[in-house]
Amino acid sequence: MNALTYAGTTRERSASDGLHRHEAGPADGVPLVLLHGSGPGVSGWSNFAANLPVLAQRFRTIVVDLPGFGASPDLAYDRPYPEVAAAAVVRLLDDLGIEKAHLLGNSMGGWVALEAAASAPDRIDRLVLMGPGGLYAPLHGPMVSEGALRLGEFLAEPTRAALEAWVRTMVADPATITPALLDERWANATAPGAIERMRAVMASLALPGRAPLWARTDEIPHPTLVTWGRDDRMLPPDGALFALRRMPNADLHVLGACGHWAQVERKHDFESLVLDFLTREEPPCS
Repeated sequence: MNALTYAGTTRERSASDGLHRHEAGPADGVPLVLLHGSGPGVSGWSNFAANLPVLAQRFRTIVVDLPGFGASPDLAYDRPYPEVAAAAVVRLLDDLGIEKAHLLGNSMGGWVALEAAASAPDRIDRLVLMGPGGLYAPLHGPMVSEGALRLGEFLAEPTRAALEAWVRTMVADPATITPALLDERWANATAPGAIERMRAVMASLALPGRAPLWARTDEIPHPTLVTWGRDDRMLPPDGALFALRRMPNADLHVLGACGHWAQVERKHDFESLVLDFLTREEPPCS
């Protein structure tokens, strides 16, 4: 594969699961795989398109559509979605001939990244997590957050108004939500089969699987940077504390004036944190 630049971003599929991806940056660079969250109209591109030019300057950056989202197909969800998706991510590394990669995951993608690190620890180098699911164990906030309630309302009755209500819970500053963003999310969310696929993903979370991830974080020794928005209404930041205390090599950075989409609302600060953490010789928590 020739070196790729941002201008030459490609759209390809892996051989095993058909996972759709965008890739940019030097082909011989350190691999960095970006894993998006869940929600109406989500895809790797919708989460990370604006961050790709910056990250691809330093890394072979691979933006994945996780199973059941974007242009990637469904898989058989015979156990909770993060476990299935984590196995698919490891197979993607196999397909691409990548021995070890950094993983950066937002929300559900953070949960998938952690499951990949737990199940295939030798394949993962460092982790960057943004308000990750799985790690979340509320200490003071409600068991079902405002964002989760709005998401459930959309899945029950997928209207444009319900989508807009959910999107607003993702950010601290409503001005972040542009008409173009809402149009894109609505178009993606109402594409043929998209709602049914997402319902299947969310339903799988109730299936039997491994012990809750927040109770297994002591099994994940990888150097980890956890970022959390102070004003996150999807997964409030108090939910980071219990699981994070058990992680051997994790740092927590709380971003003020920021909701669930740190890569959007605090874009430059988030990118600086990521680049510093992933490029230093030894992360400070090692």
